[in-house]
This record gives sequence, structure tokens and C-alpha cells, in this order.
Amino acid sequence: MLLVGDIGGTKTDLAIYSSESDAYSPLARKQFHSGEYASLQAIVRQFLTDVEMSVNQATFDVAGPVIDKRVVATNLPWAMDEDSLAADLNLHSVHLMNDLEAVARAIPILRESDIVPLNTGERVPTGAIAVIAPGTGLGESFLVWDGSRYVPQSSEGGHANFAPTDNDQIGLLEYMLTRGGHVSVERVCSGIGIPNIYEYLRDAERIEETSEVARKIALAQDHTRTIIDSAVHNESRLCRATLDMFVSILAGEAGNLALKILATGGIYLAGGLVLPILSVLQGPAFMRAFTSKGRLSELMKRIPVHAITTNAALVGAATYALRNFTGGRD
Repeated sequence: MLLVGDIGGTKTDLAIYSSESDAYSPLARKQFHSGEYASLQAIVRQFLTDVEMSVNQATFDVAGPVIDKRVVATNLPWAMDEDSLAADLNLHSVHLMNDLEAVARAIPILRESDIVPLNTGERVPTGAIAVIAPGTGLGESFLVWDGSRYVPQSSEGGHANFAPTDNDQIGLLEYMLTRGGHVSVERVCSGIGIPNIYEYLRDAERIEETSEVARKIALAQDHTRTIIDSAVHNESRLCRATLDMFVSILAGEAGNLALKILATGGIYLAGGLVLPILSVLQGPAFMRAFTSKGRLSELMKRIPVHAITTNAALVGAATYALRNFTGGRD
């Protein structure tokens, strides 16, 4: 029996598979709020107690760089290593991988129902594929063809410098610099980043914040989701302006990633923020910002762009676990 987990800054998604399962057919599955637990071990113990099942191997994808079988979660106070997890949970073995590597592993097996096309484009067979995932943080990864299959590569590109593309975004960068420290793309293009954009537009651009929206945000446990919901339903000019800037930044960074790896095989948007803003991503603003790359704008228009509507990280981690558990070639 295999335990598979997608460990994010906001939620942890756990599932159990048998060696005869496929990645889409767990025997049990449950989500937990990551911040309510002191460790991954605590969540796993709770899950196994709830489902009354036992496992002997585990694969976890984690939002953070996995180096030498260890990882410190980027947006959680958790440090994990394979040997300690195996010992603490009485498992035969544990494998850790970056969450965006897991998403990349899922790309070749995604079902038609798992994706929504944002730009049909002209896919080049065996061309490189890019993945960008705004969730609590911002993840990036890619796949390259090795002559017989796609090989996933993890990345920490979400922590590269934020590169503004217009005067409003330059203003946002200057505003963020006054708060001190490094301004990564993640700081303005993620669940962490949306409140930063909101505060910049409110404080620096003087877009009016209504008392009703201010009250909703103050009372909400998840400020980002409240801002998005108000924006999508056109309840607030400030929230809508926040979402529009976020989408422009996301599109610009997606385009940057596509250029850096020449993603002629396409680019996929994953992460927890994609589904709530899908209707906005399907509008013209996203592709307009994505393709705005000067002399290479025509090339950008030929790159297929898709939004992923399922938890691809869990699917990818399960795919890895099942192949290795059953002795298949990864």
C-alpha cells in the first residue's frame, strides 16, 4: 500500500493507493489545512487513523527545493528528510520531490477533462514544455524530451527577481522595495502576492477601498480568496484592479518562462489560484500580456497554453510512486 501526499503552504492532500491502482484511483483521499499541524508526521498519523488503513511506502511532493533527500518547506515551518519521515512513520521507504516536479510528471498523462485551453497554438512534437503554478507561492518547472520520453526538471524560478513590464508594475516594485528585502516574482504573483498588490493599489494608487470589502477582508481567514471572489463578481473596483494586475504579472512571467526554455511543446498553468480565476484567464488580457514579447511576439502566439483544473501534483507524485513500487521504469 502506498501513501502519496501533495504538501502545500495552505493545504496538504493525502491519498492511499494499492499497487494495482492508477494515479486517478486512490483507495482513500483527504485534505488537511497545513497550518493547523506542527508537522507532516502529525497529518499523516491523523489521516491513517481516520481511514483505518496501513501503508508501507510513501511519496510526498513538497513546495520547496528538495536537495540530498531533504527539504525545508518554503511557506511552512517544516523541515523534512526521507530517513526521519520513514522512521517516525514506521515506513519501509519515503521519497521526497519538489511539488512542481510532481506537476510536470503529470503533464503527459493528463486527461482531456483535466485541462482548459487558453491558446490552441501550434504544438511542436517533442518540444520543451513549461509549467507555472500560482498557489500559496509561485512554482515553476519544465519537461525536456530525451529522445524517448519527457523528463521533468524542478526549478525555483518563482523566487527569481520580479521584472515589471509597465509603469504600474514599476510602481508596485518600488512600493515593495520600501518594505525591504528581495522582491521575487512570488511576492506579487501568488496567494502571498495578491494582498501585496491590493495594498499597493489602495495605498499608493489611491483606488478607493469600500468599507464593505474592507470588513470582509478583515474578517476572512483567507484574504486572497476574499479579494479574488470580490473581483470575479465585480463587487469592488479595487479588488478587480488587483486581479487584473495579478493576471498581467502572471502572464508576463509565464511568457518569460516559455522563452527561457523555448516551450514549443506548450505551457501549463497549475496551482490553487487557477480555477478560481479561470474565467479571467480565458479573457483576452492574459494572452495579450503573455504574447507581448517584442520581436518574438509572433512566436509566443504559436505556443499552446492550457489551464489545469485538477490536482496535477498529486497525480504526478502518484505516478512516480506506482511506477517505482511495481518495478516499472520511471
